[in-house]
Amino acid sequence: MSTEDSHDDHGHHLPAVEDWPRGFGEASWWPFVTALGGAGIYVAAALYVLGTGTNPLVGPMVGVGVAVASVGLFLVGIYGWLYHAFVSTFWSRDADSSGGAGLRWGMLAFLGSEIGTFGALFTYYFFIRSGTGWSTTGLPDLVNSLVLANTALLVASSFTLHWAHVAIRNDNRRNFLLGLGLTLLLGLVFIGGQVLEYYEFIVEKGFTLTSGLFASAFFGLTGLHGLHVTLGAVIIGIVFVRGLRGQYSAERHVSVTTASMYWHFVDIIWVFLVVVLYLGAAT
Repeated sequence: MSTEDSHDDHGHHLPAVEDWPRGFGEASWWPFVTALGGAGIYVAAALYVLGTGTNPLVGPMVGVGVAVASVGLFLVGIYGWLYHAFVSTFWSRDADSSGGAGLRWGMLAFLGSEIGTFGALFTYYFFIRSGTGWSTTGLPDLVNSLVLANTALLVASSFTLHWAHVAIRNDNRRNFLLGLGLTLLLGLVFIGGQVLEYYEFIVEKGFTLTSGLFASAFFGLTGLHGLHVTLGAVIIGIVFVRGLRGQYSAERHVSVTTASMYWHFVDIIWVFLVVVLYLGAAT
């Protein structure tokens, strides 16, 4: 690797070995950093539970602090990973290279692992629902105008993103940027709506993670989904900024495709959450 190539990475590339070949698949520490951040989120959830109750084993804010640090580490890792995979060699990569197909398959593999993660939590939900400890007594009104509006916003964002994706494939940069901007805005409003929902449940109604078996499943599933939407908004934001800089065309839009795959997956999970968790809670 030449000195000039090393400088072009702006310090974002951290190879495991200096003589590793450049291009898709080269060694990098960023996936490892991202995985550490993701694992820390689960550790934070455990510490939060250990910090509540009559005899807490740790301080009540330990879990919160670890969660904030883990989310930060996760987002930093995602930024470095995306920069290294898509941005740093964008202009030097051939538009018809096999790397595009590899990145799409990589996203499919990643989404497969995400299905496993959500599947495990849904399995936990159905398990506790079938048990003797299941109870819906004291639950707040889950199906309200806020969750319905949030659902409509997230579903609409899939349509605006698809519109943007079709536009760039037709080399229509104006509609591409408009659709992408609308998608980002709708995603941010959805995140704000979920924060408001948590505030109403936790502060105003006293419905918390320790309010029972259903509460643990509810906050586990919706919290994990909220993290994924936040990550999706970061990805869409990066794609939007790159679009403003003219880095996409009908021939070069691999990261638009992979970002769309991720965002549509998050939307589908939310619809399933609403049907199973919100609508099905009291039935």
